[in-house]
Amino acid sequence: MRVQAIKQFGGPEVFETMEMERPKVQPGHVLIRVAATSVNPIDNKIRSGFVPALAPAFPAVLHGDVAGVIEEVGEGVTTFQSGDEVYACAGGVKGYGGALADYMLANAELVAHKPKSLSFTEAAALPLVCITAWEALIDRAQILPGQKVLIHGATGGVGHVAIQIAKEKGAQVYTTGSSKEKLKIARELGADVGIHYKECSVQQYVDKYTDGKGFDIVFDTVGGDNIDRSLEAVKVKGTVVTIAARSTNDLTPMHNKGLTLHAVFMILPLLTGEGLAHHGNVLRQISQLVDEGKLRPLLDANSYRFCEAALAHKRLESGQAIGKVTLINEHF
Repeated sequence: MRVQAIKQFGGPEVFETMEMERPKVQPGHVLIRVAATSVNPIDNKIRSGFVPALAPAFPAVLHGDVAGVIEEVGEGVTTFQSGDEVYACAGGVKGYGGALADYMLANAELVAHKPKSLSFTEAAALPLVCITAWEALIDRAQILPGQKVLIHGATGGVGHVAIQIAKEKGAQVYTTGSSKEKLKIARELGADVGIHYKECSVQQYVDKYTDGKGFDIVFDTVGGDNIDRSLEAVKVKGTVVTIAARSTNDLTPMHNKGLTLHAVFMILPLLTGEGLAHHGNVLRQISQLVDEGKLRPLLDANSYRFCEAALAHKRLESGQAIGKVTLINEHF
């Protein structure tokens, strides 16, 4: 089969078109003929060598997000059959082949039938970001109707689905963005209020929208200094969830306000082997929300072919993308 692989860590230019042996189906697994994938920041980090412990062995096939058609079903798998259209976040990390290939072997517990109303490209944009947002808001923050929820990164991969999940759960959704265009998109996705963070301070928007008390839940999708802003924006005894905690921060505000702080690392089940079935279950619920018209992916205007993986990675790293950067397998 054809793959886009890397033989060493480096910039986007390290991708090479190669031939590899097609994976053999295993018990408890399915073999997916890959139609599409999408780029996530973790893919950039693995490719660049920022997190070498997470990387597959060289030559490494990256990308966890996949949408495609089941080619073969392994022994013991009863929930899928050949020809089923599916999606998942199922590899591209240590011990697993990735989706930048004609075929991908996936643990069946991680896989779900894709939303009927979406194309393969649209479906491939959703798995990692939806599971991440679900774990943050539903599993960890345990969001409740009527709560004031602040989501940083309005049109980012995780941020744009988090807005929709929070809204579906009945929250009052506030979100931050760096431009009027991004905030307009966020409101179209269901956000009640868009906050241009370059034009007002944290204290100013806390005073304006919460009478100075702070938000019930703050979801940080940015990391670094934005964790500090999240701790400032949340109410006393409130909850902050971050998906980017590889930083050094002063936790004094957390102590002074009696806060709960969660870190979500969505690929942990792939690394530990524990909790795989939960991911498949989340994706089944996401498919239902999509087909009910309650959630949709936001795709960047630029889409690429697998042979243009380097360009797709450059696009995400540019910071210019609005929504998910997707890739189509030109040989599907």
